[in-house]
Amino acid sequence: MAGGSVRPADPVTDWAGSGIVALNGRPWGPPLVPPGRAATVAREISARLAAATGQCHHPVRVDGARLLAERAAYTGHRRQGTVSVGGRCRLLRTADGWAAVSCARPDDPALLGALVGAELPQDPWPAIAAWLAEHTGEELTERTTPLGIAAGPVQVPGGVPPAGLPRPGPARSVAGLLVVDFSALWAGPLCAHLLGLAGARVVKVETPSRPDGARRGDPEFYRLLHGGHRSVVLDPSTPGGRRALAGLVEAADIVIEASRPRALARFGLDAEAAAEAGTVWVSITAHGRASDRVGFGDDLAAASGLVARDPDGSPLFCGDALADPLTGLVAAELAMTAPTGVLFDVSMSAVVASTLGADMDRPSSPARWEGSGWLIDTADGPVPVALPRRRPVTGRAPASGENTGEVLRELGIPAP
Repeated sequence: MAGGSVRPADPVTDWAGSGIVALNGRPWGPPLVPPGRAATVAREISARLAAATGQCHHPVRVDGARLLAERAAYTGHRRQGTVSVGGRCRLLRTADGWAAVSCARPDDPALLGALVGAELPQDPWPAIAAWLAEHTGEELTERTTPLGIAAGPVQVPGGVPPAGLPRPGPARSVAGLLVVDFSALWAGPLCAHLLGLAGARVVKVETPSRPDGARRGDPEFYRLLHGGHRSVVLDPSTPGGRRALAGLVEAADIVIEASRPRALARFGLDAEAAAEAGTVWVSITAHGRASDRVGFGDDLAAASGLVARDPDGSPLFCGDALADPLTGLVAAELAMTAPTGVLFDVSMSAVVASTLGADMDRPSSPARWEGSGWLIDTADGPVPVALPRRRPVTGRAPASGENTGEVLRELGIPAP
């Protein structure tokens, strides 16, 4: 601060303190500074959440930039270059550039086999790489969209934020409001977690055939996001289950989901109708509700252009599934600003792209080793590269469906 003015945020310093830089680069090389200002955006959102809830009984005091690398603090994953830190996504050459391809779900090997036209061996990546080398990024998108494969060509952003990304309004209290969370993995659950910290009552909803895949991940990280919430399991293939799902939506003040509209329709749920009836509906998708493309945090971040760059310009993964926590923060702020009756269409790829500018294909600045740690040189001098850091885990995450009966009884919804 000088002369009473506040110094503008420095994206490089925010990246260095986030824990993300430690996750970028080749495993044998130095950490690399990523492009854009996602860490700064995350820190600004968390500062606004803290200011909005500071006088309440449930203040939300988190460091948004630190949240971006938080999962890696629990899993212990580190940088792997063109392999995502979690190992489920790869950056591979196409005939006209690069693409990010995920193989994270149990049925993905079969889907990727349909893409390349062959049954894949136990290690599917050589066959996938060979197919990509003969096809363009546009061909990849055309082929993977109907198959439901999470993949996309790595874009070089043009510096213009995408149109249609919702903007938050004035903050409001969510203390005591009922949040019904149909989402899974990280983005939606982080949104629900932040609303819970602000005093909302959170009910997580799963189906018997589609439990949250994050339950198979690090148990402490799962407990961090879901501690203090309640769990309901309902079967939308039965009339009773569909009635109970409709009853939960009718009772909810805020709904969070991460499904394509046609999938919700199979559950008998209508986001537009719920919003017209007064519900705040937060819809998180890969590329917006109008798109059939799917995606996960790693492939979406990379395909949107959020990658580090080798000296030769080759893209390397940036952080751990960065599109997820960044979108979760954005979604939480939106949910805390809408008093009633709105449908937020939150595209994960648009959220990432909104943090990027032009000239993103330049090589990334490397950290340098000095003494006992990595340093990044900034205009204000060297700053240390922070490692991913955990927050304390409090509360117990319920077992799947543990609270189904009690939640339905409290809300006056007939048991299926």
